Amino acid sequence: MKKFKDLDPLIHSQLRLAVMSILISVESADFTFIQAQTGATAGNLSIQISKLKEAGYIEVTKKFKGNYPQTRCRITASGKERFNEYVNTLKDYLDQK
Repeated sequence: MKKFKDLDPLIHSQLRLAVMSILISVESADFTFIQAQTGATAGNLSIQISKLKEAGYIEVTKKFKGNYPQTRCRITASGKERFNEYVNTLKDYLDQK
């Protein structure tokens, strides 16, 4: 019987997985884009982005665009590595040969 590796619990959350999935394919994305793509509330998305930032999976920059605050996120090299490990581990779960 195949022994399964643990899935990264930080990425395994549905919203954090969605954020990572968005960021893996773009250079960076702003908060409102991520919110629109995920359908998350601003408060919940903010909390999940903070968790990913604290873990070093993403970088967050805050600045003003005109009079409006803008939060941009980008995945880090460590985040890319962890995301790829997560995807490969998930593939192992699905490949039961």
